[in-house]
Amino acid sequence: MLVFWNERLVVLSVPKTGTHAYTQALGPRASMVVTDPPELKHAPVYRYNRFFRPMFEKIGAPNMELIAVIREPLSWLGSWYRYRQRPALDGRPTSTKGMSFDAFLSACCEDDPPAFANVGSQAKFVEARPNGTAVAQFFRYEDQAGFQDFLRMRLGDLPEIPIINVSPALSLSVSSDVEAQVRRVRAAEFALWESIPVRGE
Repeated sequence: MLVFWNERLVVLSVPKTGTHAYTQALGPRASMVVTDPPELKHAPVYRYNRFFRPMFEKIGAPNMELIAVIREPLSWLGSWYRYRQRPALDGRPTSTKGMSFDAFLSACCEDDPPAFANVGSQAKFVEARPNGTAVAQFFRYEDQAGFQDFLRMRLGDLPEIPIINVSPALSLSVSSDVEAQVRRVRAAEFALWESIPVRGE
């Protein structure tokens, strides 16, 4: 999570949306960079509301603007699938080694997914709170130009954004039946992503 105090701007770190690269590039420019523990680095709206919002309000910033990047859901799940293929997870319950993408997706749709498919939900991550704490602006992961245009408008010139934490390339073919299942079970995520306008050229 990145906090830009003077600009009253908070960039939430939705997992698997490339925000680590922005943390690397914009960390020196930020007022606060939360990198550990993961529960705070990747604080969803409800955790921001519980821990960070009260602190910011007490020191004079009751209206921080929250922004978040959202990835096309099948691509987002594909990134998790590829990330959990890494050798460091071999033999662990979180590994997807030797598993088809279809099998991973089906497991992600279970009410109580196994460890390797327990990846959460982008829609839940950014779910607004009853007290009004909510993401003010969303950006598509696939629209990096639009996201960077916004950041330039708020922060000024940007440094080069590095390409880091890229998961290994793998085939992500999906059967029509499994895709239909994912779209049904995770309809809120698809609706959220589709609602975000493309801002860049």
